[in-house]
Amino acid sequence: MQLYNSLSRGKEEFRALSPPHVGVYVCGPTVYGHSHLGHGKTYVSFDVLIRYLRHLGYDVRYIQNITDVGHLTDDADAGEDKIERQARLEKLEPMQIAEKYTRSYFEDMDALGVLRPDVSPRASGHVPEQIELVKTLIEKGHAYEVDGFVYYSVESFPEYGKLSGRRVEDLIAGARVAVDEGKRDPRDFALWKKAGEEHIMKWNSPWGWGYPGWHLECSAMSMRYIGDTLDIHGGGLENIFPHHESEIAQSEGATGRQFARFWLHNNMLTVDGQKMGKSLGNWKLLKEVFQRFHPMVVRLYILRSHYRSQLDFTDEGLESAGSGFRRLAAFRARLGEGKGGEGSPSPAATRLIEDAGNAFFQSMDDDLNTPGALAALFEMVRAGNSMLDEDDRQADRAALAGAMDLLAGEILGLDLSGYSTSSETAGGLCEILAETRGVLRENRLFDAADRMRDRLEEIGYAARDLPGGKSEITRR
Repeated sequence: MQLYNSLSRGKEEFRALSPPHVGVYVCGPTVYGHSHLGHGKTYVSFDVLIRYLRHLGYDVRYIQNITDVGHLTDDADAGEDKIERQARLEKLEPMQIAEKYTRSYFEDMDALGVLRPDVSPRASGHVPEQIELVKTLIEKGHAYEVDGFVYYSVESFPEYGKLSGRRVEDLIAGARVAVDEGKRDPRDFALWKKAGEEHIMKWNSPWGWGYPGWHLECSAMSMRYIGDTLDIHGGGLENIFPHHESEIAQSEGATGRQFARFWLHNNMLTVDGQKMGKSLGNWKLLKEVFQRFHPMVVRLYILRSHYRSQLDFTDEGLESAGSGFRRLAAFRARLGEGKGGEGSPSPAATRLIEDAGNAFFQSMDDDLNTPGALAALFEMVRAGNSMLDEDDRQADRAALAGAMDLLAGEILGLDLSGYSTSSETAGGLCEILAETRGVLRENRLFDAADRMRDRLEEIGYAARDLPGGKSEITRR
């Protein structure tokens, strides 16, 4: 299997450090809000990596952290903690915010068929390990303390920039935030931050009460559960600098060993050609998308794009993915339970499965090329339908069912057997009812429109009036 390694900027054959064991760490979410489409793209992509490694026979330990402290609003060394800010907005304790949105995150990932990590360590639960890592870095001359703050000395690590390709001399101070006067060098970053009296989430340390920096947690937790050297470290493309660059400096400065052998980065997502953002009004939460599109349709849409390619979400694209998913689900339903009949599969069925499997695995071995793997799968569906139209043999259906369950189900994570067109039908009916209610209101038949709203609420739907006399009906 060839994987694109961001560290070497090229494809390399993957070889485990201690086969068959493979340690994979992927940066998890900062849990201060519901998950959005970008989270879906990232974690579906890495889910396929985990599934494929396990299919290849590796014993994978998959670690994905939960950031519940230390991630500041400007992603650097200034601003306020994102969890605390949201806690203040919702008038809740910070840990209530963290638990609320952690549960929400896993609900969305479960819906998308994303396998749970083997360990989901919380940053707040591993502060002792982070403090020990800071102490080690100070002892080795890579960090220094100033009035309760501890900074990493970038000058002490000559290889800083080897992942992002940025030269140390190009890291101009003040490019994003004002330079902290306590730093010896404007390029240095915070490992531990002093907490003021108003700060809620804080811990006692050798440098006083404070809290860890965002970069520190991933180094400490990944090494806690995998070891000094990871086989694979994954995350979003936007995290290469400064987050992953700083992880390397911290970890290798402390251990003297290579931190991660392969760095995999998932590309970003746009919506209708624009970068997704709340200020642009195109912020798409997964829970909202699931009201209109089945989660497996969303998963298929993600898989139709390579993980290193930018993905643009559009309604038209999702509708097209819905059509494709219905084709896969209908074919799998046609095959039945997959029980073999008398005799062996026909030579034609055997050849079809072998050809599809060869094309599928060739694509997956080429840096997890899921678009190519899906093309092989759809070709098997097309040819399989034609073959069964001519000679519908139980043994052939059983063999094809096994191939579909392996390729589409086990490896790509598409739950075909559990899919029902009822959700899509319900979505279409909601649109028709919304249009009808709009007509009632337009003709001033408000009593009838209100009765429709009340009846819909009784069966679990919500009717909302929109500007211009239009209506929207969604499942609550």
